[in-house]
Amino acid sequence: MLRLKESNIDYTIYFYNPNIHPREEYLLRKNENLEFARKHKIPFIDDDYDTRNWFDQTKGQEWEPERGKRCSTCFDMRFLKTAQYAELHGFSIISSTLGISRWKDMDQINESGIKAAMQFKNIEYWTYNWRKNNGSENMLLVSKSENFYMQEYCGCVYSLRDTNIWRSKNNRPDVQIGLKYYSFSDKNTSDSKKKDHA
Repeated sequence: MLRLKESNIDYTIYFYNPNIHPREEYLLRKNENLEFARKHKIPFIDDDYDTRNWFDQTKGQEWEPERGKRCSTCFDMRFLKTAQYAELHGFSIISSTLGISRWKDMDQINESGIKAAMQFKNIEYWTYNWRKNNGSENMLLVSKSENFYMQEYCGCVYSLRDTNIWRSKNNRPDVQIGLKYYSFSDKNTSDSKKKDHA
C-alpha cells in the first residue's frame, strides 16, 4: 500500500474477506488494515462479512489443497464483489496485493481478477506484479516497522485446519490467534494492540 501511496495513484482500499476464520482473526486483520489506512489517510471501504455465502460457494471443496480449486472459488467470489462495487461507485481499475505473498499463485490471482473485470464494461483488472523490485522483502520491512500482526495461515477455516495438521506432524504447536506480531521490541505494544483488536 505504501508503494501505491508513493506513486501518487489515487486509490481506495476495499476490504471484503468473508473467507477469514474465525471472527477474532477477521477482526484483527480488518482493524489493522483500517488503522494503517487512517494513519496514511487512505480511503477505506469495509464490506460485508457474509461467511454463509463463502461457505456455500466453497461447498464440496473442503479438502482442496492450497492454490487449488477452493482458492480460485474464493478469489472469484471476492473479485466479483470488488468489481461490482467498483462499477457502482465510479472506479475504473481494480487490483489486489494478494500476489505479494510467495505462498500465492500470481497467475491464479490474476485469472480471477481478469475474469471478474470482464463482466463489467467499464472495469479493468491491473495485473501488476507486487513482488517486483523486492516487493515481498519491503512488505516484511513495513510489517516490522508497523509492528503488524503476523498472519500464520492464509485465512479460511480449511487453511487453519491444514496448517495445524502440518504443524502437528512436524511437532510444532497449533496456530494461536492474536499472539504473534512482527516486532517484539516492546511487549506492551503487542499486548495493547491485541486489546485494541479484541
